[in-house]
Amino acid sequence: MLHRGLGDVAGARGIAYPQDVHFPARAACVVPVSDLPMLVIPAIDLKDGKCVRLRQGRMNDDTVFSDDPVAVADRWVTAGARRLHVVDLNGAFAGRPVNAAVIEAIVKAHPDLPVQVGGGIRDEETIQTYLDAGVRYVILGTKAVNVPHFVGDMCAEFPGHIIVGLDAKNGKVAIDGWSKLSGHDVVDLAQRYQNDGVDAIIYTDIGRDGMLSGVNIDATLRLARSISIPVIASGGITNLEDIRLLCGIRDQGVIGAITGRAIYEGTLDFTEAQQLADTLTAS
Repeated sequence: MLHRGLGDVAGARGIAYPQDVHFPARAACVVPVSDLPMLVIPAIDLKDGKCVRLRQGRMNDDTVFSDDPVAVADRWVTAGARRLHVVDLNGAFAGRPVNAAVIEAIVKAHPDLPVQVGGGIRDEETIQTYLDAGVRYVILGTKAVNVPHFVGDMCAEFPGHIIVGLDAKNGKVAIDGWSKLSGHDVVDLAQRYQNDGVDAIIYTDIGRDGMLSGVNIDATLRLARSISIPVIASGGITNLEDIRLLCGIRDQGVIGAITGRAIYEGTLDFTEAQQLADTLTAS
């Protein structure tokens, strides 16, 4: 089973990431988290086998960008992506993988590229299947909120491969494909998952996701300061100014930025974004 961490495959892109860096806590990092450039991570959201983007997580408000998600992955890798963020939207609502075959095809096409996958991952068998297929990280969401001990169990079973996604609206975590608000506070849950041993927290502001309205810097910073594991920002990233703002809080533990609609609609050039992040955050 692959067990690398945030080393990724950046060496081939001119960034010398160590290949076995993990972040159970910043104090325990082999390489200080502040010494690694921020990752800009393209999102590939899958609905009915196609690459789409939703507005605020609404399945009935989607834009289809491609019928060929593998070709989309090829595009971002060619543009310099060092990691991909892939979400099975159908799976998130169904509670089980629906687009697994497409995900496996993406991973097979790029076996050395770290891919993080979320959506419908709610049992150990699914995690094992994805990791065996070559997925580097699995993202737990609804199951993490509904069955808290599941996170600790999976971190123990698959160390270095578990990320938790906290998708929030007004500070409260949403579940079941964002269709319900749980009432749980983002920071409280993140601190619990940190103790469980997750590799990172992906924080998504639902109100801004897919809206091209700008990243929620204040909420992202509040979360990053409350925990000692890395945070990956998501939701609302629109242009280079958002990348610049996130780079400004890189030293607080924000190690990545997931971008979707902006790079598909052209308000953000992916290659320029990663180059800017490298310039502003490489030590």
